[in-house]
Amino acid sequence: MSFTRMVATALMAAGLALAGPSHAQTPPPPPATEAPADAAPAVSPPAAPAPIDVAAAERTIPHDLSPWGMFMAADWVVKAVMIGLAIASVITWTIFFAKSVELVAARRRATRGLGAILDARTLDEAGASLRQGRDAASVLVRAARHETRMSAENLSHEGLKERVTSHLSRIEAAEARRMTKGTGLLATIGSTAPFVGLFGTVWGIMNSFIGISEAQTTNLAIVAPGIAEALLATALGLVAAIPAVVIYNAFARSVAGYRLLLGDASAAVERLVSRDLDARAGHSARAFAAGE
Repeated sequence: MSFTRMVATALMAAGLALAGPSHAQTPPPPPATEAPADAAPAVSPPAAPAPIDVAAAERTIPHDLSPWGMFMAADWVVKAVMIGLAIASVITWTIFFAKSVELVAARRRATRGLGAILDARTLDEAGASLRQGRDAASVLVRAARHETRMSAENLSHEGLKERVTSHLSRIEAAEARRMTKGTGLLATIGSTAPFVGLFGTVWGIMNSFIGISEAQTTNLAIVAPGIAEALLATALGLVAAIPAVVIYNAFARSVAGYRLLLGDASAAVERLVSRDLDARAGHSARAFAAGE
């Protein structure tokens, strides 16, 4: 009996143990918390800059670094500077060839005229030798003869000499001024061309630095063409300025030598005038003695 009761009790305990989990209640979920009304919205971090494709940038860079290629790729201001310097260089060499021919021909005519004046014994003889000439020596002789005829009735020999000297000096100055015409432009080009080229260089380098800031890279392959174009402007400025200065100095020496030739011709003409006056005075003295 006791054994049967114990078995029944064990079976009841086992049934209760199996039915317990099905009747257990799951705990309620915790209440959801609401975000405060005054909370700031979440800010996303700034996007990182896109990486620069240096290889692609290098493929777009003009690699023609010849003078013509750099000129074509330069900024319009640098192009204007280069064109102006090229025009200045052309003007310099044009003046050089034109004035060289003019000075050589004028010196040759002046030397020939000086020889004719030195060989003459009277002013009329010198005028006959240089009657068809258009050089400065011929002009000096004709001016002296004109002044002598205009003062034929003037008894003051010193006054005639002063007037002839004044007239001859003005002719010398006019001839020297004609020979120096155009050389002032050489001086202007020689003194300003380097600074004009420097302006083009500064402008080009400024554009190169702007390109560096925009490309956000210091790769030399990207900035080198712009700097080379800027330096080309300086090179052209020196190409225009150096020959202009050298040619101007050469012309200054040539004109000074030409003025010396004119001075010698003027002195020879004045001697002829003085000789004619002395001859006239001698004829007057002999005529006066013969009349007595």
